[in-house]
Amino acid sequence: MTALVFLALALAGGVLALRPLARPGAWPAEPADERDEVARAVSSLRDLEFARAAGTIAPEDHARLRAALERGAFVEPIPGAPATAPIRTFVVAALLCGAAAVLVVLALPREVGDRAPGATITGTVPAAGPSLVELEARAKAEPRDIPSQLALADAYLRTGRAGDAAGVYRAVLALDRDNVPALNGLAVILELAGERDGAQIAVDRVLALRPRDADALFMQGLIRYKKEDWRGAVDAWTVFLEVGEFHPAADMVRPLYGEARRRLGGG
Repeated sequence: MTALVFLALALAGGVLALRPLARPGAWPAEPADERDEVARAVSSLRDLEFARAAGTIAPEDHARLRAALERGAFVEPIPGAPATAPIRTFVVAALLCGAAAVLVVLALPREVGDRAPGATITGTVPAAGPSLVELEARAKAEPRDIPSQLALADAYLRTGRAGDAAGVYRAVLALDRDNVPALNGLAVILELAGERDGAQIAVDRVLALRPRDADALFMQGLIRYKKEDWRGAVDAWTVFLEVGEFHPAADMVRPLYGEARRRLGGG
């Protein structure tokens, strides 16, 4: 019986809420989804970091653009002037929502039955990712747990602690010399530090294990490009753009790939 009443109220509310759409100009225009703006800003920040790793952007330009993108991701939009919507619609919808809420509050505890002490009625909400302190504690407690160590190393790298990240990646490789994520992470750090030969060794190891690994192919092409080995860059990035079409670095690679082809004389 409760379900039928709730369904009837929901249907009635839907009808009343949609009726104004039949009258031109009676419903406010839908605002832009702010999540789209944040997603675009985050994607741009990620591409900017790849550009920094590739050495294609000056440090002062990187800092200026990163600050602008971080501000843009969280700026409050200026509200526009919405069209007039019928007040009656909002009043009726509010009343129906209130009635539905009362029914849920009264009926839901009875419907779900007994629960363990402290358990929630509707389940748990996924918690945010672990903090750096939590990751450090977990890695210290389980020094041979490779996923925990990799999560800590990745967190160090994201926060700019490249030296700490390198130490953890090397500890993972001491446990598993063929660990691809650790080799790729170490290659990025070595390239950023200007130790190109060391980065090349790590990349070669990954490609021997996994010839079509997108991260390693990206770094292989980048190393070759910086050495002005246009043939090597083109060969690596040709495969990268096949397997890594949606890789975060793909948009950055495409113009560099085109330039390498032009230098090579391939058009």
